[in-house]
Amino acid sequence: LLVEFGGGSVQIGDSLRLACQATGQSFTTYTLGWFRQALGTEREFVAAVTWRGGRTYYAPAVKGRFTISRDNAKESVYLEMNNRKPEDTADYYCAATSIDDASGFLYAQRHTYAFWGRGTQVAVSS
Repeated sequence: LLVEFGGGSVQIGDSLRLACQATGQSFTTYTLGWFRQALGTEREFVAAVTWRGGRTYYAPAVKGRFTISRDNAKESVYLEMNNRKPEDTADYYCAATSIDDASGFLYAQRHTYAFWGRGTQVAVSS
């Protein structure tokens, strides 16, 4: 089970940190990712980090503003979001996959992930 924390409402340019914790099952050897879904749109990839934390992948829309990290000892993955924009408003989901893909292509695909959290809502306003 994956549970997201840290959602809320922030103003443009503010920072926010999301967390996702695994319970009931260990995901320390899984690649963990974050996706988001705005109202009326499809769920899209945000970022992913491999199980050792050595490789990270980002969607172009967030690269340079968001940072994904993980703490295997805490069974947790984080998403630090800086310089927030109105288009970052969405429900954010964490996900886990046992698939290993050095190119990173598969990590951006929703069907790659077998485990999902229920999401946390983030709103950015002026």
